[in-house]
Order: sequence, then structure tokens, then C-alpha cells
Amino acid sequence: MGVRQVKPVPAPDATDGAAAVPNDAREAALRTEQERVTRIYARLDAERAAAETALRSGPAKGGGGGFQATFEREVNTDEAARRLAHLSGVERALCFGRIDHRGGDTFYVGRIGLRDEHREPLLIDWRATAARPFYTATPSSPGTLARRRHLHLRDRAVARIDDEVFDLEGLSADDRSTIVGEAALLATLRRGRTGRMGDVVATIQEEQDQVIRSALQGVLVVQGGPGTGKTVAALHRAAFLLYTHREVLERRGVLVVGPNATFMRYIEQVLPGLGETDVALATVGELFPGVRATAVETPEAAVVKGGLRMAGLVESAVLDRQRVPDGDLEVEADGLTLRVEHAACAKIRDRARALRAPHNLQRRVFVHELLEALATDRAEQYERISDEPLEQMAREGGIPSWLRELMEESAGDPLMDETDLRLAKQELWQDPRVRAEIDALWPELTPQQLLAELFDDPDTLRRVGSLFTPEELGLLYRPAGSPWTVSDVPLLDEAAELLGAPENSAERAHRRAVERERAAEELYAREVIETSGIEQVGLSEIDRVNARELAERHVEDALDLAERQHDDGLRLTTAQRAASDREWAYGHVIVDEAQELSEMAWRAVMRRVPTRSLTVVGDIAQTGSAAGARSWGQMLDRYVPGRWREQRLMVNYRTPAAIMKVAADVLAVVAPDQTPPEPVRDDGPPPLAVRVAPDDLATRLPELVAAESAEIGDGSGAGRVAVIASGARHGAVLAALPGTEAGATPEALDAPVVVLTAEEAKGLEFDAVLVVDPAGIVTESPRGGQDLYVAVTRATRRLTVIHDNDLPDLLSTLR
Repeated sequence: MGVRQVKPVPAPDATDGAAAVPNDAREAALRTEQERVTRIYARLDAERAAAETALRSGPAKGGGGGFQATFEREVNTDEAARRLAHLSGVERALCFGRIDHRGGDTFYVGRIGLRDEHREPLLIDWRATAARPFYTATPSSPGTLARRRHLHLRDRAVARIDDEVFDLEGLSADDRSTIVGEAALLATLRRGRTGRMGDVVATIQEEQDQVIRSALQGVLVVQGGPGTGKTVAALHRAAFLLYTHREVLERRGVLVVGPNATFMRYIEQVLPGLGETDVALATVGELFPGVRATAVETPEAAVVKGGLRMAGLVESAVLDRQRVPDGDLEVEADGLTLRVEHAACAKIRDRARALRAPHNLQRRVFVHELLEALATDRAEQYERISDEPLEQMAREGGIPSWLRELMEESAGDPLMDETDLRLAKQELWQDPRVRAEIDALWPELTPQQLLAELFDDPDTLRRVGSLFTPEELGLLYRPAGSPWTVSDVPLLDEAAELLGAPENSAERAHRRAVERERAAEELYAREVIETSGIEQVGLSEIDRVNARELAERHVEDALDLAERQHDDGLRLTTAQRAASDREWAYGHVIVDEAQELSEMAWRAVMRRVPTRSLTVVGDIAQTGSAAGARSWGQMLDRYVPGRWREQRLMVNYRTPAAIMKVAADVLAVVAPDQTPPEPVRDDGPPPLAVRVAPDDLATRLPELVAAESAEIGDGSGAGRVAVIASGARHGAVLAALPGTEAGATPEALDAPVVVLTAEEAKGLEFDAVLVVDPAGIVTESPRGGQDLYVAVTRATRRLTVIHDNDLPDLLSTLR
């Protein structure tokens, strides 16, 4: 895709935006828009009040006590709760735009759609078809638009207006007299960072709009360099898909996978602000319920753990825990030595393995068959013991004829009937010695237990890791009790897939009871809804068909009601339910900074979206993880061979041209096949290179940080500075800046200055960036060049590179 012109046509008699517009015209425009915005917020308040009233008067009042009445009240209350949450999430910048078509039609665009008391459109939802020209119109292709106006609100007040005029003659005389012009996008980018993703709904351009409105089905890859708005587009795509495919996605939800916790907090306010709450946010380290991993491996260990060979290693580790004794199995029980021959044990194990089921479910077969073999041996031994007196009688004088006849009649009878066998197995299972022997052969395992014991045992690693070198196995070893790393989480997910849920009796009994009760409620719900009003006399056949279809749709609502009644009264959102269920199948998954995911991480992601409906967002040139992608095909062709589509974003809205020129030099070395995005900004000072000796860092760095903070400060508290340092200099930087926030923590986003590594800075942006020790960043990782590319493209206004020796060749422009 080529570079398109994105700057608006300047308004007449305007030289630089709003400052050139006469005060009376600007004030008139502000008054007009304030009146409209006040009406919109008044309607929002009225809608909220109605939803609150419906919620308060919900299931506790009226309607009788039958299931159908309860169901209807619950559905209405649930709808009121959803509506209230939806309305409460759009307070900030509710209305952000206006479009004027040639001929006089005017629409206001906002986060949601609202109608006035006469049911006339008051505000158009930004995802609606009528709002699309707000995003797609360009000076070269405006369609029917004469003007696009951006409204900037502070609380509920209109603080500023920016106009983009496409057809001056298409506006009325009054509209022409109140034109206010400034490029809204560039104005947004010039504002200081605030620690959260900017409210950029109103600045999405045509490239992003194509991404947002792309088809739900299949895998869409959004390849875009720094500052191209790919994350913004992906997040708004989530909201757009939920809006246009509500029936498909509302119950299954959308999962957004991001690179780290800081990044997730950075974006978490965007989707709720658009009124969407059924979107789950997670890092790779949070994909396995109950584990929140933040620790990272060394690059060498990350490569080993991220490779597909680890799937085979985990499978071998599971099989290694399905054992048979070296000889015959012997167990002391009831004063007897019970014995099962080695060959019989092997057959029992093989039959259990042949069952197409996870390890913990196969274990049930193994346990029952081995208990049966032990019970049979015990019965045989009891029979031999009972036969000894008869044999003695035979030796001493013979057996009476009646007893001989009785023995002959019972010779073909089984030792135990089904009841005897079941009771014998239960009795043996209660014996701690029997249970210990069986557990040693085929234990019930959790993923955490399997991997912790595997990584802590060099002998087991060697036994199951035949495809790995001794050096690689050494990287996998770690002592018991070590924290889980991000690279471990896909392995835990792999193990969970192979092991299945633990089958302890208490959990199993509870789950079965709940399943039985829910099944009964589902049946009752279907019967009630199916018969209510459908077979009444007087209904036409069409009415009956429509009623049946309506009933079928309501069955799902009935099941939701039943589920809520088992959740201790808590109204869990789709995202909350999905986050606690490892086997949840999402309707759509968005992966941001997707180039960082390892092959094993992709396996975990793909399990969560069996429909293969994904939006994959990233930049191959920024791959910093040694286990990350070298191409999109490398990661995706395994799952959707030849069935993924790529869309490239080529316009850089964030990074000034002077900084991007430095970044382009780095890119030409680390990823020569990639084209840098074209910057549209040509403002700001050129980047600086400052030589600072290591001994002087403690005094010079605070001075440089203070100078940058002063340059970007505007007195409002906005503006953020990031110091991105190599691992070798990280400690010295922190010592030079005592009390400064550091690392990928949510608190870092609210700090005026933060110290990060290149990996931690990925996906974030700051007004000013100081890169410390670029040579160290390049050399301390196999993908060090990509890390430097990330570091120098985080700044939206000012870039300073601090070095002690010569600059690396990648920064030739600065030299």
C-alpha cells in the first residue's frame, strides 16, 4: 500500500489552525456545539436513570413465582445491568465528531448511538455505517462530505474544535463563517503522553478503517511499523466486531493478548470507553488460569522453551509418568502378598493409553483394571486357603460324596460376581499401601506438578529429552520452588491439554451434581419456553414458527439464568468467565506485538480460538524475542496454511521525520527487507547524541532528564520521559535516578519519568526518550538490533542517545 496524503485541506484565511480564526467565529462555533453536546449528555443521563430504575425494580418484584416469570424478570434485569454498564462506560468524550454532507445532512458521531425523546437520531454510533465517512474521507476522496469536524471535550464542555474542509461550496453561509481549522490527528500527537493511550477514536484514518472493518472470518495480519496506529486499529476492531457480529461474539467474547502488564494497563481504558465490556485482556504470562508470570528467561533458554520440540518433551514427560514395575507388582494387603505379573501390568497400561483421553482420565482405567487384577489375585489366594482343609481331608480318608458333588457343581462358577468385585476393589483402594503403589505407577498430575518435578530432575530430563543437547537440557533445569516464567505458561497449557483436569473425588462429585442440576434446568427451560403461548388456539402457522424461533433464542438466555444462579449471585461478565476457564473458546482473538510470540505460545493462543478468527498485529522488524517470529508465515502456516491475509500500514503518525530517519538506518541493517513507514510529521528538534563517560553518568543523566522534562512540560502534568537502558547500564541508571519508577509495572505509566529495558518499552510511547548505551543494547541479545529499533522509535517528540564509546554503525545518522 502506498503512502497517502493525510493532511487536511486548510480552512480559508487560516495559517495554522484555530489560532488564526477570528475569536467571534470560534466562539460562535463553540456555542453551537456546546448546545448539542449538552443535549446529548442530558439524554445520556435520562437513559442511565431509566436503566437504574429497571435494575432496582428487577427480579424482586411482581410476575409470580414460576420459572418462566423468574426467567423473564432475570432477563430484563440482566439487560438493564448491561445497559447501565454500557452507558456508564461512555461518559468521557461521549461525542467527538460531526460530519456535514453536501446538501445539508449533518450527523454527530460518538461512542454510542442515542435518540431523543421523539426517537430522532441525536448521536450516531461510531461503528454504524452512517459514521463511516468520518474515518474514510480524505482530501483526495471525500465522498459526499463537505466538512469533518473534530470535537475535543473536557468533561462535558467543548474545549476545542478542529475542522477539515473538503468542499467549501458545499457548506451553508453560516457554516462557512464558523470554520475552525487544524489537523486533528497531528494536534493529538503533539499533546503530551498521559500514561494511557490517547483518545484517538476521532483520528483513525482510512488505513486503520480498512483494518477495523475487515471481515470477521479468517486470520488478518496487520503489519505496521512504529507509529502506524496498528494497536489503535486492532482495539477498535474488537469493538467494531462486537457491534456488527453481536450474536456471534457476545457469548464467546474477544480475547486481546498483549506483550506485558504495563502495555495492558496502557490500553485497558480504550475498549470500556467504547462501551464494550466483553473483551478479555491478557498477556502470554496470564493465559493459564491461576498463574500470572512476569519473570523472563535468558534469550538462550527462551529459544529452547519456545520451540516446538518442547511439545514433544512435555508429551514424553507425561508418558514417563505412566509406568509398570520392573518385575511383577507385589503389594502387602490383608496379610497377603498380592501379585500381578509384569506382562499383565504392561497390558493394563497399554489399554489405558489406547483410550483417546488425557492422562488423568486414562488413569481411571488403569486404576480400575489394576485393582481388578489385585482383587482377583486376592480371591484366588483366599480360595487356595479355603481348599487346604479339603485337601487334608482327602489325604486322611477321603471326602464325603455329597461334598464332592457340591465341589464339582461349583467348579465353573466365577470367584466373584460384579458386586463382590466392586466391593473388593473399593476395599483395596482404601488401603494406603495399595494406593501408594498405584499412584507411583500412574499418578494423578497437575500441569504445575508435572513441570516442576521435570525441570528439577536432571535424570528425568535426560531420559525424556533425547532430542535436546546436554547444553539445552541444562537451560531447562531449575530448582524446585522457582517462579514460573512467561515462557513456562505455554508449557503449562500444553501439559494441561495432555493431562486433563485432576479427578479428585470431591471436585468430581460436585461437578457431576452441578451438571445434573443444570441439565434438568435446561430441559425445564426448554419445555416452559417451547410451550408458552406457542400452541395457543388462534395463532397462525407463521406466528407459530416465529414463536418457536423466538423460544429457541430465549433458551440460551434461560441457560445463562441457570448459570448465574450457581455463581453465588455474582453477575460475571463473559470476560470474567472466560479468564477462569482454560478451555474457553473465544469468538475472536487479537494478538498485539504478535511477532514476540514463540511457537509454543502460538499453540496456546490457537487452542483458544478453534474457529481461527484472529487479528494478528505486529511488526516483524521489531521482533526482540529470540524465540519470536522471523516471518508471519513461519508462525501461521502451521495452522492456516495459505489462508491468512496481510494488510500493511505504511503511514507513521507518531514519530517525527528526524527521529524516523535515525530509525530507518537501524532498520536497514536489522531487517533490510522491511520498508520503514513514511512519517507525516516534520516537527520537533533533531535527535541528539551525547557522550557521557560511565563515571559521569550519575551527575549528567539527572541533568539530561530534567532538561527533557522541562522541554515537554506544559504545566498540566502531561508529558512523559522514558530512559531506555541496556542491561549492563540498568543498575547505574537506577542509581543515578533514585526514586524513579522502573520496570513493566502499571505504576510506571503514571510516573513522569520511568526506566525501562527495550523489551519493557515495546508497544509504549513517550514524549521524550533517552537511550542509554545503544552499543550494549545491540550486543547483549541475539535480536539486539531489533531492540535498538524499538528503543529509538518510542519517542513522539524528542530523542537523545547517551553513549560512552563510539556509536554503533546502526546509528550512522547521529554520528
